[in-house]
Amino acid sequence: MTRPPTLVLAPLALLALLLADCAGGATETPAPPNTPSVPSTPTTPTTPTTPTTPAGAVVDVTVRADSGRAAISPYVYGSNQDDGSTAWTVRRWGGNRTTGYNWETNASNAGSDYLHNSDLYVITNEGLSASDAATPARAVTFFHDQSLAMGARSIVSLQMAGYAAADANGPVSQAQTAPSSRWVRVEPRKPTPLADTPDPGDGVVYMDEFVRWLVRKYGPASSPNGVHYYSLDNEPALWPSTHPRIHPQPTGAAELADRSIALASAAKSVDPSLEILGPAAYGMAELLTEQDAPDWKQVGAGYDWYVDYYLARMRAAEATAGRRLLDAFDLHWYPEAVGDHRITDAGATTAKDVVARLQAPRSLWDSTYHENSWIAQYFGGFLPLLPRLERAIDTRYPGTKLAVSEYDYGSGATVDGGIAEADALGIFGRDGVTIATRWGDARADVYVTTAFALYRNYDGKRGAFGSTSVLARSGDAARVSAYASVDAADPGALHLILLNKDVRDTVTARVALGGGAWSGGAAWGFDGSGPRVTARAAPVVAGGVLTYALPPLSATHLVLR
Repeated sequence: MTRPPTLVLAPLALLALLLADCAGGATETPAPPNTPSVPSTPTTPTTPTTPTTPAGAVVDVTVRADSGRAAISPYVYGSNQDDGSTAWTVRRWGGNRTTGYNWETNASNAGSDYLHNSDLYVITNEGLSASDAATPARAVTFFHDQSLAMGARSIVSLQMAGYAAADANGPVSQAQTAPSSRWVRVEPRKPTPLADTPDPGDGVVYMDEFVRWLVRKYGPASSPNGVHYYSLDNEPALWPSTHPRIHPQPTGAAELADRSIALASAAKSVDPSLEILGPAAYGMAELLTEQDAPDWKQVGAGYDWYVDYYLARMRAAEATAGRRLLDAFDLHWYPEAVGDHRITDAGATTAKDVVARLQAPRSLWDSTYHENSWIAQYFGGFLPLLPRLERAIDTRYPGTKLAVSEYDYGSGATVDGGIAEADALGIFGRDGVTIATRWGDARADVYVTTAFALYRNYDGKRGAFGSTSVLARSGDAARVSAYASVDAADPGALHLILLNKDVRDTVTARVALGGGAWSGGAAWGFDGSGPRVTARAAPVVAGGVLTYALPPLSATHLVLR
């Protein structure tokens, strides 16, 4: 997997750079991303640090089981990869490989990730034979069958950039940029009746026919086995970088909205019960101006950022279509926070990198935190991210859900990466995200896998964090994160997750419990001793207060009774 590159502002113009990813967790050998210099003015702020906690220090935490109640979406525990060892609740078939996917023949194109190669990679990478490619949508049905086997929902990416691979004959030259014989057109809607079997020789692939193929095989999204979610392609602002043989020109602000409306309308005409995720924006530069889209100054007048414009366009389209065309606003989030390096870089392992990584999830929610990044430096008013997105939704398209269909905090094989992941999962559940699917290899990122287990299988018996978030407030969010939940299926239990982000010392959490009476329970957790969740000291409650010692760099799941 290649981490996204650091973006540069030139000044205040956002340059298009490559974010290398591949379909369904497939990894190839792309060219290394650019790492441009950071502008020298204004001065880059000093890296935030976590003060070393004195031995025996106490952090006060307030928990009330009768306050702040909100449903936790079960679909924040998701992945983009195929690993079946984790109990994912949702899996996304997406990434750069899916933009040029031809569902009729299963050919796809790697784009700039790998030689602009057209091949059968999405078939052979799964261990299927080349002959399987003769079955339409076989790469997608293989993926969805895996999801069904583990009880997970699937997100399937629909093609929207205009062309798909016509063959599996290797590299596509610049001279063969679409339109050419190496490509077939992609159209959202077929002008004639949809066929039971697609015609691979007509030079066009139709997205409504693709959806119908999946509906005929699995049933509609409202049925037990149906494909529930569909994504509107992948990272459209980066098409000129990732897929210049398909879409060499900068993606227009109005163009993206127009394409989204047409594709969502076509898909929902086949299955009104499916849910649409869009626009799968790659990061802040796309959220702000659609990566300095050539028409942004014209169409963006009166809007704070592209998010507002896109939501407004989709809302207006609903009024015309008579049905909602965007169910969830979908973005990717690879933090730009810097210690000595950007925290998602492979070499971001210094002491400053670790501190920056542990604090980075606060940029999702905490208005008192200011990270060291170009986003905070130039566009700090758009952080923290989740409240800013929710305000945009409330203003421009109420009722739209939030999806984070790619994200990663880096260093997934170390304990700090695991704690950052556990923090992100707690935030997504508490703060109203509906879908979150991490990008990364769960087999290699062992501490990230452990963080998921802390929420989904803490006791080795599929014990899970509750389904309803309740108030949990840490008196020192830099040192300790706190998340609490209850569950109607087990009304006598209060779940509490405490994360000690101090890199050296034990912190004692003094938890004032309200809204119920608890006398003790059990605890599980992980720390730097190894990527596994193990039983911990049993918690004891006295006078409505839980006092619990948290080892340095540790994550603890307490279940109080």
